[in-house]
Amino acid sequence: MLKIPKKVMDRWPATVKSLVAVAISHKTRDVSEADTVTLVKDMLAEVFGYDKYNELTSEQQIRGTFCDLAVKIDGKIRVLIEVKAAAIALNETHLRQAINYGAHEGIEWIVLTNALEWRLYRIKFGQPIEYELVSSFCIADINLKNEEDQRRLFLLCREGITSDAMGLYHQHISVLNKFTVAQVILGEPVVSVIRRELRRLFPELKIESEAIVELLNNEILKREVLDGEKVKDAQQRIRKALSKSAKSLAKKAVDSIQAQTMDETSVT
Repeated sequence: MLKIPKKVMDRWPATVKSLVAVAISHKTRDVSEADTVTLVKDMLAEVFGYDKYNELTSEQQIRGTFCDLAVKIDGKIRVLIEVKAAAIALNETHLRQAINYGAHEGIEWIVLTNALEWRLYRIKFGQPIEYELVSSFCIADINLKNEEDQRRLFLLCREGITSDAMGLYHQHISVLNKFTVAQVILGEPVVSVIRRELRRLFPELKIESEAIVELLNNEILKREVLDGEKVKDAQQRIRKALSKSAKSLAKKAVDSIQAQTMDETSVT
């Protein structure tokens, strides 16, 4: 899904191991938040590939308050980073603070970290402002030979940001999840396939589509994939995809008719 450059993979083994050791030491010694910010800047530079002096800004001012770090590429802030001391467990209060920063500035991506735990959030701008967790990991537990762990690290890398890895990964997990798949299963095309297969296997039975939908809703699919905001998001995503597909087919039909008309005119 995400192509990770070799140069990124090559820098991880030494840098991750050495800086994780420092982060664990910071947690054990309960160092200050300011010291953790310094460590996070080192990690962003050495592990994630940013220019520490030109692309990482400290104490970014947001509406009279300050966010600990901001990633600025080509003069534009791409990610806000809220840092807590290594010994502090990240919580909802820390998250709300970081989300408020991003919402005020129109910045979509937020990172919350204590140097060991890293959480990537995406802000959904609307009324009200919403947000969702896109990725999270403990860097001390990262297995650099594991592809999913590699992707988690790459999302936060400079090379990942410039190739829109965050957006592509978010799009992928937005589609390939239990909520979207459940809605696809409940859709008419899949229900028709199930009905057709059952009638082929058991031709003596009269099976209606409504009975299959009822069975899926009440006995096969879990309630969590049938109700709630994530289900509504999945339904909306599918509607948009169907609309886009219909428009594409309509355009192809029009183009085909126009091409045929031009051919007939040229023959005449």
